[in-house]
Formats: sequence, structure tokens, C-alpha cells
Amino acid sequence: MNELIAGVLDGRARAIARLLTLVENSESAAETAVTALYPHTGQAHIIGITGPPGSGKSTLVNEIAKRLRQQGQRVGILAIDPSSPFTGGALLGDRVRMRDLAGDSGVFIRSMASRGSLGGLAQATWAAIKVLDAAGFAKILVETVGAGQAEVDIARAAHTTLVVEAPGMGDDVQAFKAGILEIADILVVNKADRPGSERVVRSLELMLHLGPMGGTRHHGRILTATIPAANGTSSGWQIPVLPATASEGRGTAELVTQIQQHLAHLQMSGEWQEREQERCRHELRQLLQMRLLARLDTAVSQNEQDALVTAVAAREIDPYTAVRQLLNHFPANHEVSGKSASTT
Repeated sequence: MNELIAGVLDGRARAIARLLTLVENSESAAETAVTALYPHTGQAHIIGITGPPGSGKSTLVNEIAKRLRQQGQRVGILAIDPSSPFTGGALLGDRVRMRDLAGDSGVFIRSMASRGSLGGLAQATWAAIKVLDAAGFAKILVETVGAGQAEVDIARAAHTTLVVEAPGMGDDVQAFKAGILEIADILVVNKADRPGSERVVRSLELMLHLGPMGGTRHHGRILTATIPAANGTSSGWQIPVLPATASEGRGTAELVTQIQQHLAHLQMSGEWQEREQERCRHELRQLLQMRLLARLDTAVSQNEQDALVTAVAAREIDPYTAVRQLLNHFPANHEVSGKSASTT
């Protein structure tokens, strides 16, 4: 492990690949790696790319990476692919769409299976980001599964979130659904050469002007950046809606410029630190949930858990009573009351 960590810090691709495999397959390996590498992290700009299946996310990631490489920046890519709910397997086909980047030593691509995790990311994504960060990649592109509007975890993992839409993905009402569009720092209408792309752009622009005071919600807060200040400028981030045709490389130069401008905004406004704190808070809660469930599995046998599940399914006891019985296996000072549980 020490040899692999040293190799990661030197930026050696083979060491990075081997350590990522360990991180994916073992929580203890992930803990060891993150503990050793953490002091060397915090420098990378993490860019999340999400959107529905078929919107061209992988092709867009490929083009963004090529543009960043032209600027001399090292790029790490994490492409999350959906796993089969039956076999647990995944195609991991995003690397096929990014074959233009093959052979470039300044680009590292890793496909990861979601392994049943919800929210569009794999469970090991957070640790994998830290490995690439410590390896010296200035930009880390994280492409989500593409499961739909519930895929909002990327906003907690990334500094800059791109939401990709495309014409023909649904009616205009689809563009106004809450959730996934609220996480966007940049909206991209890909496949802009197709009929209906201008209507999608207009619909998204209209969405940005809805809501209280002419704004919409952005990362859970009311966005008022559409209202200029007295000096004619705005203190907030103006969410752009950018048309692009990634398959032809059109619009990607403007997109990379907007990504860089958003980074500058985060750093100048102090929002970078705010997002770092939110990222850390969410990660701590995720790790805590994992550890508590692991302790539960240690304290309560699978047979006992199955018996409770059977009782709940048979309507012999209710789910809340079952949870209280499970919590009784923990020390009293760790027990969570019904009142506090309902407020967390």
C-alpha cells in the first residue's frame, strides 16, 4: 500500500489504477488510502456532469477534456456506469466513447460501477476523487450514471455542476421539474444541431427567471442573480444556458470558458469554501451511515434481521417498532429517540 501511495503522489498511472481498484473493492483500503493522501488533496477543481441517458454526457466529457488538455491542464475522469440490479455487473462503456483521449499521459480515465448506489454516484466516488486529486490532476470530471432528475448527489461532490439536456428528451414540462436543474451551475443543451434545440434553450432560460423576485432555486437557495446591482453588475453567478454539439466539437470552447469563469467566481466570492464545507459535511454523514449499518450487521445476526423483516411484511409489527428493536442492540447512549430521528 505504501508503494502505491508513493506512486500516486508521483502521478504514476499504474499506481493510480491499482489503488483505485483497491479503493473500490475494500472500505478498509479506502480508509488507509484517504488517510495517507488527504494532506495532499484540496487543489483540484471537481466538475460534475449529469443529465438524462442519451443526452451525450460522455461525448461532452471527451470534448471538455480535449479542450482542457489544449490549455496544458492534467485531467482525471471518473465515469460512473449503472450496475445491473440482478447480476451487479456493468458495461463500463464510457471509456469506449472517450477513445480520443487514449494515449494521452495527461488524462486518466476510470470507469466505475454504481454497484447499487443511488444518486448517480458509486459509493467509492468520494475516495476516488481524493486519489486523483492527490495525484495532481487539476481538473477532475465526474460523469454520473444518468438516471434522471433524482440524481443530485453530484452537486455535493463537485465544485461546478453541469446539467446536460438535449432536444427530444421529453416535453417542455420536463425542463421545469425541480431537483436536477436546481443543482446546475451551467446548463448545456447538447445535440444543438437537432430540431427543437432552440426551444429547449428558451425553456431553460425561462425557467431561470421563474420564482420569487425573478429567480429560481440554485443549490437550495433562491437565486437572485438575475437582478443587477446598482452599479449594473450582479453579485451572484449568472447561470448560462449554452447550446453545444459535442459530437462535432461545437460550443465546447465556450463551455470550458464558462467552467473557468465559474471557478473564478467561486474563489472570489468565498463560495469555494462554503461548498467545501458542504461537501465535507455530506461525506461525513455518508461515512457515518455506512459505519453504523456495519455495526448493526455485527451486532444483529442476519437471521434476526430476516425475522424482523418477515414480521413487518406479515404486519405482525410495524417498521418503527422493528427499528426500535434493532436499536436496542446498541448501548443506551447511542440510541436515537423517535423525536430526534424525525428531525435529522
